[in-house]
Amino acid sequence: RPAWPSLDARPLPPWFDRAKVGVFVHWGVFSVPAWGSEWFWWHWRGERDPRYERFVRSRFPPGTSYPELAALLSASDLRPRQWAQLFQRAGARYVVLTTKHHEGFTNWGSPRSWNWNSVDTGPHRDLVGELGEALRERNLHYGLYYSLMEWFNPLYLADKESGFKTQDFVLKKMMPELYDLVLKYKPDLIWSDGDWEAPDSYWNSTSFLAWLYNDSPVKDTVVVNDRWGRGCSCRHGGFYNCADKYQPGSLPGHKWEMCSSIDTLSWGYRSNMSLAEVMSEAAIIEELVRTVSLGGNYLLNVGPTKEGVIVPIFQERLLALGRWLDTNGEAIYETQPWRVQVENSTDTVWYTSKGPAVYAIFLLWPQDSVLKLCSPVPSPATRVTMLGYAGDLKWQEAPGKGLLIALPYVLPSLLTPQSGWALKLEGVM
Repeated sequence: RPAWPSLDARPLPPWFDRAKVGVFVHWGVFSVPAWGSEWFWWHWRGERDPRYERFVRSRFPPGTSYPELAALLSASDLRPRQWAQLFQRAGARYVVLTTKHHEGFTNWGSPRSWNWNSVDTGPHRDLVGELGEALRERNLHYGLYYSLMEWFNPLYLADKESGFKTQDFVLKKMMPELYDLVLKYKPDLIWSDGDWEAPDSYWNSTSFLAWLYNDSPVKDTVVVNDRWGRGCSCRHGGFYNCADKYQPGSLPGHKWEMCSSIDTLSWGYRSNMSLAEVMSEAAIIEELVRTVSLGGNYLLNVGPTKEGVIVPIFQERLLALGRWLDTNGEAIYETQPWRVQVENSTDTVWYTSKGPAVYAIFLLWPQDSVLKLCSPVPSPATRVTMLGYAGDLKWQEAPGKGLLIALPYVLPSLLTPQSGWALKLEGVM
Protein backbone atom coordinates (compact mmCIF):
# COMPACT_ATOMS: atom_id res chain seq x y z
CA ARG A 1 0.00 0.00 0.00
CA PRO A 2 1.16 3.60 -0.54
CA ALA A 3 2.03 4.06 3.13
CA TRP A 4 5.41 3.82 4.84
CA PRO A 5 4.62 0.93 7.23
CA SER A 6 3.56 -1.22 4.27
CA LEU A 7 6.38 -0.08 1.94
CA ASP A 8 9.04 -0.47 4.62
CA ALA A 9 7.92 -4.05 5.29
CA ARG A 10 8.84 -5.15 1.76
CA PRO A 11 11.87 -7.47 1.93
CA LEU A 12 14.94 -6.12 0.17
CA PRO A 13 15.72 -8.22 -2.94
CA PRO A 14 18.72 -10.36 -1.90
CA TRP A 15 21.01 -9.46 -4.82
CA PHE A 16 21.78 -6.08 -3.25
CA ASP A 17 23.18 -7.34 0.05
CA ARG A 18 25.20 -10.01 -1.74
CA ALA A 19 26.74 -7.50 -4.18
CA LYS A 20 28.62 -5.38 -1.58
CA VAL A 21 30.57 -3.26 -4.11
CA GLY A 22 29.28 -0.70 -6.61
CA VAL A 23 30.57 2.17 -8.75
CA PHE A 24 28.81 5.56 -8.77
CA VAL A 25 29.09 7.83 -11.85
CA HIS A 26 28.36 11.57 -11.61
CA TRP A 27 28.10 13.02 -15.12
CA GLY A 28 26.22 16.02 -16.46
CA VAL A 29 26.56 19.60 -17.70
CA PHE A 30 28.63 20.30 -14.56
CA SER A 31 31.34 18.19 -16.26
CA VAL A 32 31.80 21.03 -18.80
CA PRO A 33 33.12 23.78 -16.50
CA ALA A 34 34.63 20.89 -14.47
CA TRP A 35 35.53 23.20 -11.63
CA GLY A 36 34.51 23.46 -7.98
CA SER A 37 31.97 20.65 -7.90
CA GLU A 38 28.80 19.26 -9.47
CA TRP A 39 26.97 22.10 -7.67
CA PHE A 40 28.62 24.58 -10.07
CA TRP A 41 25.38 26.19 -11.34
CA TRP A 42 24.05 26.71 -7.82
CA HIS A 43 27.29 28.27 -6.52
CA TRP A 44 27.48 30.50 -9.61
CA ARG A 45 23.87 31.65 -10.09
CA GLY A 46 22.11 30.59 -6.88
CA GLU A 47 24.67 31.88 -4.37
CA ARG A 48 26.49 34.27 -6.74
CA ASP A 49 29.81 33.09 -5.31
CA PRO A 50 32.42 35.56 -6.66
CA ARG A 51 34.95 32.75 -7.25
CA TYR A 52 32.57 31.09 -9.68
CA GLU A 53 31.72 34.38 -11.36
CA ARG A 54 35.46 35.06 -11.87
CA PHE A 55 35.94 31.55 -13.24
CA VAL A 56 33.17 31.95 -15.83
CA ARG A 57 34.46 35.38 -16.88
CA SER A 58 37.95 33.95 -17.40
CA ARG A 59 36.88 30.83 -19.34
CA PHE A 60 33.73 31.64 -21.35
CA PRO A 61 32.49 34.47 -23.63
CA PRO A 62 30.67 37.39 -21.94
CA GLY A 63 27.01 36.69 -21.29
CA THR A 64 27.41 32.89 -21.30
CA SER A 65 24.54 31.14 -19.51
CA TYR A 66 24.78 27.73 -17.86
CA PRO A 67 22.31 26.02 -20.24
CA GLU A 68 24.56 27.00 -23.16
CA LEU A 69 27.30 24.79 -21.70
CA ALA A 70 25.25 21.67 -22.50
CA ALA A 71 26.33 21.91 -26.13
CA LEU A 72 29.91 21.31 -24.96
CA LEU A 73 29.07 18.03 -23.20
CA SER A 74 30.34 16.09 -26.19
CA ALA A 75 30.79 12.51 -24.89
CA SER A 76 33.05 12.25 -27.96
CA ASP A 77 35.35 9.71 -26.29
CA LEU A 78 32.65 7.71 -24.50
CA ARG A 79 33.03 3.96 -24.99
CA PRO A 80 30.34 2.38 -22.79
CA ARG A 81 31.81 -1.11 -23.17
CA GLN A 82 35.19 0.14 -21.94
CA TRP A 83 33.47 1.67 -18.92
CA ALA A 84 31.65 -1.59 -18.23
CA GLN A 85 34.88 -3.58 -18.52
CA LEU A 86 36.66 -1.16 -16.14
CA PHE A 87 33.86 -1.35 -13.57
CA GLN A 88 33.83 -5.13 -13.73
CA ARG A 89 37.61 -5.27 -13.31
CA ALA A 90 37.20 -2.95 -10.30
CA GLY A 91 35.15 -5.68 -8.64
CA ALA A 92 31.84 -3.81 -8.87
CA ARG A 93 28.67 -5.88 -8.92
CA TYR A 94 26.46 -2.86 -9.66
CA VAL A 95 26.82 0.59 -11.22
CA VAL A 96 24.74 3.72 -10.50
CA LEU A 97 24.63 6.49 -13.15
CA THR A 98 23.28 10.00 -12.66
CA THR A 99 20.32 10.25 -15.02
CA LYS A 100 19.57 13.79 -13.79
CA HIS A 101 21.28 15.92 -11.15
CA HIS A 102 19.84 19.00 -9.43
CA GLU A 103 20.57 21.02 -12.59
CA GLY A 104 17.72 19.19 -14.37
CA PHE A 105 19.66 18.08 -17.47
CA THR A 106 18.70 14.49 -18.33
CA ASN A 107 21.18 11.95 -19.69
CA TRP A 108 18.44 10.37 -21.80
CA GLY A 109 15.91 11.84 -24.22
CA SER A 110 13.30 12.74 -21.62
CA PRO A 111 10.13 13.99 -23.35
CA ARG A 112 9.59 16.25 -20.29
CA SER A 113 12.97 17.98 -20.64
CA TRP A 114 12.79 19.54 -24.10
CA ASN A 115 16.19 20.61 -25.43
CA TRP A 116 17.73 20.11 -21.97
CA ASN A 117 18.76 16.49 -22.43
CA SER A 118 21.60 14.46 -23.96
CA VAL A 119 19.66 13.50 -27.10
CA ASP A 120 18.49 16.99 -28.17
CA THR A 121 21.83 18.70 -27.42
CA GLY A 122 25.43 17.98 -26.43
CA PRO A 123 26.26 14.33 -27.21
CA HIS A 124 23.01 13.67 -29.12
CA ARG A 125 23.12 10.23 -27.52
CA ASP A 126 21.04 8.24 -25.03
CA LEU A 127 23.73 7.96 -22.35
CA VAL A 128 21.49 6.07 -19.89
CA GLY A 129 20.56 3.48 -22.51
CA GLU A 130 24.05 2.97 -23.93
CA LEU A 131 25.67 2.36 -20.54
CA GLY A 132 22.81 0.07 -19.51
CA GLU A 133 23.33 -2.16 -22.54
CA ALA A 134 27.07 -2.40 -21.93
CA LEU A 135 26.64 -3.24 -18.23
CA ARG A 136 24.04 -5.90 -18.88
CA GLU A 137 26.35 -7.62 -21.37
CA ARG A 138 28.62 -8.19 -18.35
CA ASN A 139 25.78 -9.15 -15.98
CA LEU A 140 26.32 -6.07 -13.82
CA HIS A 141 23.28 -4.65 -12.03
CA TYR A 142 22.24 -1.19 -13.25
CA GLY A 143 21.16 1.60 -10.90
CA LEU A 144 19.79 5.00 -11.85
CA TYR A 145 20.41 8.10 -9.71
CA TYR A 146 17.64 10.67 -10.08
CA SER A 147 17.36 14.07 -8.36
CA LEU A 148 13.74 14.80 -7.48
CA MET A 149 14.29 18.57 -7.36
CA GLU A 150 15.72 21.04 -9.90
CA TRP A 151 17.29 24.25 -8.64
CA PHE A 152 16.01 26.61 -11.32
CA ASN A 153 13.00 24.85 -12.86
CA PRO A 154 10.17 27.48 -12.90
CA LEU A 155 7.57 24.83 -12.02
CA TYR A 156 9.60 23.73 -9.00
CA LEU A 157 10.25 27.30 -7.90
CA ALA A 158 6.52 28.10 -8.12
CA ASP A 159 5.65 25.03 -6.01
CA LYS A 160 8.32 26.06 -3.51
CA GLU A 161 6.90 29.59 -3.39
CA SER A 162 3.49 28.10 -2.49
CA GLY A 163 5.07 26.28 0.46
CA PHE A 164 4.76 23.08 -1.60
CA LYS A 165 0.95 23.31 -1.52
CA THR A 166 0.93 23.00 -5.33
CA GLN A 167 2.48 20.03 -7.18
CA ASP A 168 2.82 21.23 -10.78
CA PHE A 169 6.50 20.23 -10.95
CA VAL A 170 5.84 16.76 -9.52
CA LEU A 171 2.88 16.01 -11.81
CA LYS A 172 4.22 17.52 -15.04
CA LYS A 173 7.95 16.83 -14.80
CA MET A 174 9.29 14.64 -11.99
CA MET A 175 6.80 11.75 -11.83
CA PRO A 176 6.52 11.31 -15.62
CA GLU A 177 10.33 11.11 -15.80
CA LEU A 178 10.58 8.51 -13.03
CA TYR A 179 7.94 6.34 -14.73
CA ASP A 180 9.72 6.82 -18.07
CA LEU A 181 13.07 5.70 -16.60
CA VAL A 182 11.57 2.56 -15.04
CA LEU A 183 9.54 1.53 -18.09
CA LYS A 184 12.30 2.27 -20.61
CA TYR A 185 15.43 1.02 -18.79
CA LYS A 186 14.09 -1.42 -16.15
CA PRO A 187 16.68 -0.48 -13.51
CA ASP A 188 17.75 -2.79 -10.70
CA LEU A 189 18.12 0.18 -8.35
CA ILE A 190 16.70 3.70 -8.05
CA TRP A 191 18.97 6.06 -6.14
CA SER A 192 16.78 9.04 -5.25
CA ASP A 193 18.22 12.40 -4.16
CA GLY A 194 17.34 16.10 -3.98
CA ASP A 195 14.38 15.42 -1.69
CA TRP A 196 15.26 17.46 1.40
CA GLU A 197 13.35 20.70 0.78
CA ALA A 198 9.87 19.15 0.78
CA PRO A 199 7.96 16.35 2.56
CA ASP A 200 7.36 13.00 0.87
CA SER A 201 3.66 13.95 0.45
CA TYR A 202 4.75 16.68 -2.00
CA TRP A 203 6.89 14.28 -4.01
CA ASN A 204 4.13 11.59 -4.11
CA SER A 205 6.85 9.18 -3.03
CA THR A 206 4.64 6.53 -1.43
CA SER A 207 2.34 6.22 -4.45
CA PHE A 208 5.32 5.90 -6.80
CA LEU A 209 6.96 3.23 -4.62
CA ALA A 210 3.69 1.30 -4.33
CA TRP A 211 3.48 1.22 -8.14
CA LEU A 212 7.17 0.29 -8.36
CA TYR A 213 6.76 -2.66 -5.95
CA ASN A 214 3.34 -3.87 -7.19
CA ASP A 215 3.01 -3.22 -10.91
CA SER A 216 6.29 -2.10 -12.49
CA PRO A 217 8.33 -4.42 -14.74
CA VAL A 218 11.02 -4.58 -12.00
CA LYS A 219 8.68 -5.07 -9.02
CA ASP A 220 10.45 -8.19 -7.74
CA THR A 221 14.07 -7.12 -8.23
CA VAL A 222 14.31 -3.34 -7.79
CA VAL A 223 15.86 -1.77 -4.70
CA VAL A 224 15.61 1.88 -3.64
CA ASN A 225 17.35 4.08 -1.12
CA ASP A 226 15.88 6.33 1.59
CA ARG A 227 15.83 9.85 0.05
CA TRP A 228 12.10 10.28 -0.63
CA GLY A 229 11.29 13.46 1.30
CA ARG A 230 12.37 15.62 4.21
CA GLY A 231 12.85 13.38 7.26
CA CYS A 232 12.87 10.08 5.32
CA SER A 233 16.64 9.51 5.34
CA CYS A 234 17.66 6.70 7.67
CA ARG A 235 13.96 6.01 8.39
CA HIS A 236 12.07 4.97 5.25
CA GLY A 237 12.77 3.28 1.94
CA GLY A 238 14.73 0.19 0.95
CA PHE A 239 18.36 0.45 2.02
CA TYR A 240 19.57 3.50 3.96
CA ASN A 241 22.15 6.06 2.77
CA CYS A 242 21.46 8.38 5.72
CA ALA A 243 23.96 11.01 4.49
CA ASP A 244 26.75 11.27 1.95
CA LYS A 245 29.82 9.36 3.15
CA TYR A 246 27.82 8.06 6.13
CA GLN A 247 29.79 5.79 8.48
CA PRO A 248 27.97 4.34 11.49
CA GLY A 249 29.98 3.69 14.63
CA SER A 250 28.39 0.30 15.24
CA LEU A 251 26.32 -2.33 13.41
CA PRO A 252 23.04 -0.74 12.19
CA GLY A 253 19.82 -2.69 12.38
CA HIS A 254 18.94 -1.99 8.73
CA LYS A 255 20.70 -2.62 5.41
CA TRP A 256 22.70 0.46 4.44
CA GLU A 257 25.14 1.76 1.84
CA MET A 258 28.09 4.11 2.09
CA CYS A 259 28.69 6.31 -0.95
CA SER A 260 32.18 7.75 -1.24
CA SER A 261 34.13 9.55 -3.95
CA ILE A 262 37.70 9.00 -5.18
CA ASP A 263 37.96 12.79 -5.50
CA THR A 264 37.47 13.74 -1.85
CA LEU A 265 36.21 17.26 -2.67
CA SER A 266 33.72 16.57 -5.46
CA TRP A 267 31.45 13.99 -7.06
CA GLY A 268 31.67 15.51 -10.56
CA TYR A 269 34.96 15.73 -12.48
CA ARG A 270 37.20 18.73 -11.64
CA SER A 271 40.05 19.74 -13.92
CA ASN A 272 41.73 21.46 -10.94
CA MET A 273 41.84 18.32 -8.79
CA SER A 274 45.22 17.66 -7.19
CA LEU A 275 46.76 14.32 -6.25
CA ALA A 276 46.52 15.15 -2.53
CA GLU A 277 42.71 15.34 -2.95
CA VAL A 278 42.48 11.82 -4.43
CA MET A 279 41.76 8.89 -2.11
CA SER A 280 44.66 6.47 -1.76
CA GLU A 281 44.29 2.78 -2.47
CA ALA A 282 44.71 2.11 1.26
CA ALA A 283 41.96 4.59 2.19
CA ILE A 284 39.56 3.02 -0.32
CA ILE A 285 40.20 -0.50 0.96
CA GLU A 286 39.86 0.62 4.57
CA GLU A 287 36.47 2.24 3.82
CA LEU A 288 35.32 -0.87 1.96
CA VAL A 289 36.36 -3.26 4.75
CA ARG A 290 34.86 -1.13 7.52
CA THR A 291 31.60 -0.72 5.57
CA VAL A 292 31.12 -4.40 4.75
CA SER A 293 32.04 -5.49 8.29
CA LEU A 294 29.23 -3.26 9.55
CA GLY A 295 26.75 -4.78 7.09
CA GLY A 296 26.88 -2.06 4.44
CA ASN A 297 27.48 -1.84 0.71
CA TYR A 298 30.28 0.36 -0.66
CA LEU A 299 29.47 2.65 -3.62
CA LEU A 300 32.62 4.35 -4.93
CA ASN A 301 32.22 7.38 -7.20
CA VAL A 302 34.06 8.61 -10.29
CA GLY A 303 33.28 11.69 -12.36
CA PRO A 304 33.98 11.38 -16.12
CA THR A 305 35.15 14.34 -18.21
CA LYS A 306 32.80 16.11 -20.63
CA GLU A 307 34.24 13.88 -23.37
CA GLY A 308 33.28 10.75 -21.45
CA VAL A 309 36.78 9.81 -20.24
CA ILE A 310 37.39 8.32 -16.81
CA VAL A 311 40.77 9.88 -16.10
CA PRO A 312 43.75 7.57 -15.55
CA ILE A 313 44.11 8.27 -11.81
CA PHE A 314 40.49 7.15 -11.26
CA GLN A 315 41.07 4.09 -13.46
CA GLU A 316 44.20 3.26 -11.47
CA ARG A 317 42.34 3.42 -8.15
CA LEU A 318 39.46 1.30 -9.48
CA LEU A 319 41.84 -1.33 -10.86
CA ALA A 320 43.79 -1.41 -7.58
CA LEU A 321 40.53 -2.08 -5.75
CA GLY A 322 39.76 -4.83 -8.25
CA ARG A 323 43.13 -6.50 -7.76
CA TRP A 324 42.60 -6.49 -4.01
CA LEU A 325 39.15 -8.02 -4.45
CA ASP A 326 40.53 -10.66 -6.85
CA THR A 327 42.52 -11.98 -3.87
CA ASN A 328 40.28 -11.07 -0.94
CA GLY A 329 36.78 -10.95 -2.42
CA GLU A 330 35.81 -14.17 -0.64
CA ALA A 331 35.90 -12.16 2.61
CA ILE A 332 33.69 -9.42 1.10
CA TYR A 333 31.08 -10.67 -1.39
CA GLU A 334 28.00 -12.45 -0.04
CA THR A 335 29.27 -12.18 3.55
CA GLN A 336 27.35 -11.30 6.70
CA PRO A 337 28.46 -9.30 9.74
CA TRP A 338 29.97 -11.56 12.39
CA ARG A 339 29.04 -11.37 16.11
CA VAL A 340 32.04 -9.05 16.52
CA GLN A 341 32.69 -6.50 13.79
CA VAL A 342 35.96 -4.97 14.89
CA GLU A 343 38.72 -6.12 17.24
CA ASN A 344 38.27 -4.19 20.52
CA SER A 345 41.81 -2.97 20.94
CA THR A 346 42.15 -1.67 17.40
CA ASP A 347 40.32 -0.39 14.35
CA THR A 348 42.72 -2.20 12.03
CA VAL A 349 41.18 -5.71 12.28
CA TRP A 350 37.63 -6.15 10.96
CA TYR A 351 35.50 -9.30 10.74
CA THR A 352 33.03 -10.75 8.25
CA SER A 353 31.48 -14.21 8.06
CA LYS A 354 30.03 -16.66 5.55
CA GLY A 355 28.37 -19.78 6.89
CA PRO A 356 30.69 -21.29 9.53
CA ALA A 357 33.75 -19.43 8.19
CA VAL A 358 34.95 -16.23 9.85
CA TYR A 359 37.20 -13.77 8.03
CA ALA A 360 39.60 -11.46 9.88
CA ILE A 361 40.74 -8.62 7.62
CA PHE A 362 43.75 -6.77 9.02
CA LEU A 363 44.87 -3.45 7.58
CA LEU A 364 48.34 -3.22 9.16
CA TRP A 365 50.95 -5.97 8.99
CA PRO A 366 52.22 -6.64 12.55
CA GLN A 367 55.92 -5.91 13.02
CA ASP A 368 56.78 -9.38 14.30
CA SER A 369 54.49 -11.07 11.72
CA VAL A 370 52.38 -12.49 14.56
CA LEU A 371 48.75 -11.40 14.58
CA LYS A 372 46.80 -11.53 17.83
CA LEU A 373 43.03 -11.95 17.56
CA CYS A 374 41.13 -11.69 20.84
CA SER A 375 37.57 -12.25 19.64
CA PRO A 376 37.52 -15.71 18.00
CA VAL A 377 37.36 -18.69 20.36
CA PRO A 378 39.52 -21.52 18.94
CA SER A 379 38.83 -25.26 19.11
CA PRO A 380 40.93 -28.36 18.36
CA ALA A 381 39.48 -28.26 14.83
CA THR A 382 40.50 -24.65 14.16
CA ARG A 383 42.21 -24.05 10.82
CA VAL A 384 43.67 -20.73 9.67
CA THR A 385 44.51 -19.83 6.06
CA MET A 386 45.28 -16.57 4.30
CA LEU A 387 43.47 -15.65 1.11
CA GLY A 388 45.95 -15.56 -1.76
CA TYR A 389 48.49 -17.83 0.01
CA ALA A 390 48.72 -21.62 -0.22
CA GLY A 391 48.83 -23.79 2.88
CA ASP A 392 47.69 -23.51 6.50
CA LEU A 393 49.09 -20.98 8.96
CA LYS A 394 50.44 -22.03 12.35
CA TRP A 395 48.50 -20.73 15.35
CA GLN A 396 48.32 -21.19 19.10
CA GLU A 397 45.96 -20.10 21.82
CA ALA A 398 46.80 -16.68 23.16
CA PRO A 399 47.36 -16.26 26.90
CA GLY A 400 44.01 -15.18 28.27
CA LYS A 401 41.89 -15.63 25.18
CA GLY A 402 41.97 -15.67 21.41
CA LEU A 403 44.64 -16.77 18.95
CA LEU A 404 48.21 -15.94 18.04
CA ILE A 405 48.69 -16.50 14.31
CA ALA A 406 52.09 -16.79 12.63
CA LEU A 407 51.78 -14.96 9.33
CA PRO A 408 53.71 -16.08 6.25
CA TYR A 409 57.00 -14.34 5.58
CA VAL A 410 56.25 -11.64 3.01
CA LEU A 411 59.08 -9.86 1.26
CA PRO A 412 58.47 -6.14 1.81
CA SER A 413 58.06 -4.70 -1.66
CA LEU A 414 58.41 -0.97 -2.09
CA LEU A 415 56.78 -1.17 -5.52
CA THR A 416 53.43 -2.69 -4.55
CA PRO A 417 52.62 -2.03 -0.91
CA GLN A 418 49.42 -3.92 -0.21
CA SER A 419 46.66 -2.59 1.99
CA GLY A 420 44.84 -5.26 3.92
CA TRP A 421 45.00 -9.03 4.09
CA ALA A 422 42.26 -11.54 4.91
CA LEU A 423 42.54 -14.61 7.12
CA LYS A 424 39.96 -17.37 6.88
CA LEU A 425 39.22 -18.95 10.26
CA GLU A 426 37.42 -22.30 10.29
CA GLY A 427 36.37 -24.11 13.46
CA VAL A 428 36.16 -21.03 15.67
CA MET A 429 33.31 -19.66 17.76
